[in-house]
Amino acid sequence: MKTEFLRRLSGRTGRIAVAAVALAIAGGVLLGGNGAKAPDATPPAAAARPALSVALALPQREDWPLTLAADGNVVAWQEALIGPEIGGYRITEVRVEVGDVVKKGQLLARIASDTVASELAEAKAAVAELDAGAAEARANAERARELREKGFYSAQQATQFQTAEHTTAARLAAARARLQAAALKMGKTGVLAPDDGVISARSAVVGSLTQPGQELFRLIRGGRLEWRAEVPSAALDALAPGFAATLVGPGGVRVGGKVRGVAPSVDPGTRNGLVYVDLPAGAAIKAGMFARGEFELGRVAALTVPQSAVVLRDGFAYVFRVEGNDRVTQAKVRLGRRFGERVEIAEGLAPEARIAATGAGFLADGDVVNVVSAGGAVP
Repeated sequence: MKTEFLRRLSGRTGRIAVAAVALAIAGGVLLGGNGAKAPDATPPAAAARPALSVALALPQREDWPLTLAADGNVVAWQEALIGPEIGGYRITEVRVEVGDVVKKGQLLARIASDTVASELAEAKAAVAELDAGAAEARANAERARELREKGFYSAQQATQFQTAEHTTAARLAAARARLQAAALKMGKTGVLAPDDGVISARSAVVGSLTQPGQELFRLIRGGRLEWRAEVPSAALDALAPGFAATLVGPGGVRVGGKVRGVAPSVDPGTRNGLVYVDLPAGAAIKAGMFARGEFELGRVAALTVPQSAVVLRDGFAYVFRVEGNDRVTQAKVRLGRRFGERVEIAEGLAPEARIAATGAGFLADGDVVNVVSAGGAVP
């Protein structure tokens, strides 16, 4: 009975399969008769969409200055140390502060002059006394010479009068020297500026006693500052007095100067030599600052591109060349000098190459872009 059931099922399945094949053939005939075609199983590839709109730029040939970078300290051209010329006297007045501009001979501080004035008066009195004694000795010596000729005085007595005359004259000369010294000392009770300049330091205090060699003020002579740039020994021969230099001051302020001199020796430890650069008065820099700057050695042609066209990745510099109409290629370049918003390409780019001037930081090698000019129109 089981065998009978399987036989019937097999016959039914076969009839169903035959019917399905017949229906498929009939459908194909109908479609062919109507002239319709079967759809294509592979759709056409879609066009690549631009990754970004970029502006084109061409490298430019420009005449740029050839510079030598350096750094160093800004110091006073000459700084005068001003101190008292007399010791053991009190300071009674201080007339200047740090930063004051002074003239040569201007009074900076005053020292007590009472004691010096008494010494001066005493010296004057001594001169007056010895002057009178010298006049008397001269008269006695003259009278002795006259009487000696008449035989009233011996030669010994005449010599004594002459000796007294000479001795008194010598004492008078010594007294006059002491008077001159007292007068000079009196003049030293005022501390004066030795030159025009700016007060850079002040240690004078009212009431303090003056000491020999004591520093009361520091004066930047003429208000002149200089930049002492440290330059490698191999580059010293390229510099000479008169060369232009530019420092970058606080806030990016650029200060111009000129080379005054080049040191004849170098530091054996650093192998650097000093170059002295005179700076203009009133510049936006102060003594004691550390400053960076550069020297202009001449002018040399440079192939330059906008700084916005350069991308730094993995420690290297790249630009994107526009190949054809819409595709970019990443090109590795070596950078040179920088000036304003442009940078020199020292190696890796042809002068006729077209590069992406905007949006370079968002591009990758092989990207498709929409090329526009600087004004936004398609070139």
